[in-house]
Amino acid sequence: MATKVQLTQRPEADELLGRSPLAALVGMLLDQQVPMEWAFSGPYTIAQRLGSEDLDAHEIAAYDPERFAALLSEKPAVHRYPGSMAKRVQQLCQYVVEHYDGDAERIWKDVDGGKELFKRLNALPGYGKQKAQIFVALLGKQYGVRPEGWREAAGPYGEEGSHRSVADITGPESLAKVRAFKAEQKAAAKTAK
Repeated sequence: MATKVQLTQRPEADELLGRSPLAALVGMLLDQQVPMEWAFSGPYTIAQRLGSEDLDAHEIAAYDPERFAALLSEKPAVHRYPGSMAKRVQQLCQYVVEHYDGDAERIWKDVDGGKELFKRLNALPGYGKQKAQIFVALLGKQYGVRPEGWREAAGPYGEEGSHRSVADITGPESLAKVRAFKAEQKAAAKTAK
């Protein structure tokens, strides 16, 4: 999968995301209620704390839950809610082990189309419709995973030239555009109330 991505603006974290399907999945899982680059740096921090070059679904799935929560809680914490996110990361890894023999890339490898890809991602623990759509867009736009109908399956996140989500971040300039879009959406939602 080795792809050059710039989601975190930290070369070592981006390098892991570019070569590790599981790291990308975990980064997406962590992407809530924290800045995007913090979320997507999480897999690198977890790997470092596990003393590993990569994340291993089997290792994380089998890890003692209390020890794993403590690992994510070490300062600086991997997430604003390290305990609950540790549980979610373990649930995700357990699912990947159970359904894909621990190989996260199998979720999208040889998938029949965009709808099937979305369905598989939407079934992951901690993923809902929006997260699954964003990840379909991320795979298509940055990882070259483009089964037929992927843009449609990604919904508005699949639009070419958009700056809606992490799928559109290719460097500091696009990160700023995505931030501006998100701020606009938040302001519009507040006005609508």
